[in-house]
Amino acid sequence: MADVDEEIREIRREIIESRGLVIKTSNLTNSLAADIKSIAKRQAGYERSFNWNSWVAYVLFAALSFLGLWFATQARISEAESSMQQLREREAQLQRELDEERRRAERRARAEAGASQLYRLIRDRRRAEAVAQYPEVRREELSPSEAAFFRDSIDRFQIDLSIQSYQGGLDQVRTGRFAEAAESFQEAIRLDEDGTHIPAVKLELALALRHLGRDALAKELAAEVAEQTINRDLQDDGLLLYAQCAEAMGNLDDARNALRTYTRRWPRTAFSVEVRRQLTDLNRRAMRGDSPPPG
Repeated sequence: MADVDEEIREIRREIIESRGLVIKTSNLTNSLAADIKSIAKRQAGYERSFNWNSWVAYVLFAALSFLGLWFATQARISEAESSMQQLREREAQLQRELDEERRRAERRARAEAGASQLYRLIRDRRRAEAVAQYPEVRREELSPSEAAFFRDSIDRFQIDLSIQSYQGGLDQVRTGRFAEAAESFQEAIRLDEDGTHIPAVKLELALALRHLGRDALAKELAAEVAEQTINRDLQDDGLLLYAQCAEAMGNLDDARNALRTYTRRWPRTAFSVEVRRQLTDLNRRAMRGDSPPPG
C-alpha cells in the first residue's frame, strides 16, 4: 500500500513537472513566435528599405549617367563647334590669301605688260614717250632690277630731253619767240631740276621773262642763279640781271644792294667800271627819290 502511494506521489510529481515543462515550453514557444514575428517585421522593413534604396540608387545612377552623358555630349558639341569655327576662320584666311594672290598675279601681269611696252620705248630711244609712260609703270609691282633699270634709263632720257628743250629754247630766243622759249626753258627745268645745266636754263628763262615784261618772276629766277653753287660762273650774270629787274620794278634799294655785292665779289671784271657807274647813278636817283624810267 505504501509503495502504491509512493508511486502515485511520484506520478503526481512527474505530472506536475510535466505541466511545468509544458508551460515553460509554451512560454518559450510564444516567446519564440514573438521573436520570429519581430524578426519577420524587421526583415520586411529591411526589404522595403532595401527596395527603396535600390530604387533611389537606380534613379540616382540613371540621373548621374544621364548628366554625365549630357555633359560629355555638350563637350563634344562644343569641341565640334570650336573645330568648325577654326575651319571657317582657316577657310576665310585661305580665301583672303587666294584673293590677294590673284590680285598680286593681276598686278604682276599689268606690271609685265607695262614694263614690256616701256622697254620697247627705251630700246627704240623714244625718249618723250618713255618719260610720259614711266610714272604709270613705276606704280606697278616691278622687280628691283626692273625698277633700277627703268629709273636709270628714264633719268638719262630726262637729262637728254631737258638739254634738248634748253637748246630749243635758245633757238626760239634767237628768232624772238620769247613766249615759246619760256615754255621750253620751263620744260627743261621740269625734266631735270638738279641738272648741271639748270642754272643756265634759269638765267635764260629769266631773260625771256624780262622780254615778256614779267620782271617779278625774272627777279626770283635771277636770285636763284646768283645764289646757286652748281655753276659759279653764272653767279655774276644772275646778280646783274637781278639788279636790272629790281630797277625796272622800282626797287632801287634791292638793285643797289645787288650792285654793291657785285663790286665787292668781282671788283676786276670787264663790267666792274660800268657796274660802279650804274651804282652811282642809282644812288643819285635814290637820293632824289626818282621813279624808275618807263619800260
